[in-house]
Amino acid sequence: MAIEVGADAPNFTLKTQDNEDWTLSAQKGKTVVLMWYPLDWSPTCTTEHCKISTESILTGDNMVKVGISRDSVWSHKAYKEAKSISHDLLADPMLDVTKTFGLEHPAVPFISHRATVIVNADGKVAHVQIQESTGDERDWSEIQEALTKLGTANSQAN
Repeated sequence: MAIEVGADAPNFTLKTQDNEDWTLSAQKGKTVVLMWYPLDWSPTCTTEHCKISTESILTGDNMVKVGISRDSVWSHKAYKEAKSISHDLLADPMLDVTKTFGLEHPAVPFISHRATVIVNADGKVAHVQIQESTGDERDWSEIQEALTKLGTANSQAN
C-alpha cells in the first residue's frame, strides 16, 4: 500500500548519477517532488524526463525534483547525459526506498510504479499519485494543482 498523504516522509539516502549521496532530510524547508519511474531508456520515462528538463513544468520557488528508479548509478549517468536531463536521478537498485514508500509494482515486482510523491517543506507527504498504467505518462495537471496548493508552483508552468 502506498504511503498516505499527511504521513511523515521516511528519510532515505540514495546515490545520484554522480555517485553522491542524496538525502531527503537534507531538503527540509523545500518542496520535494519524488518521481518514481520504471526504467532508464524506456520511451515514456524519456518523454517525461525530457519534458521536465525543457519545459517550465515542475519549476518553482524552493522546489527540488528527482527521479528514482532501480537503475544503476552508471545507467543514470549515461541516460542523464544522453538525454540532457536537468535534475538528479537516484539509484534504488534493490527497491528498498521504493518498498518503504509502498510503490513496488505489484504485477512486475522488480520495478516501481510510475508514481509521484510530493513532500512539503515540513517533511510531510502532501500528495501521492500512482499511474496505474505503467506505459502512460503521469498526470501533470494533478501534480501542478498539488504544487499550487503548496504555493511552490511556477505560475507559467504547464
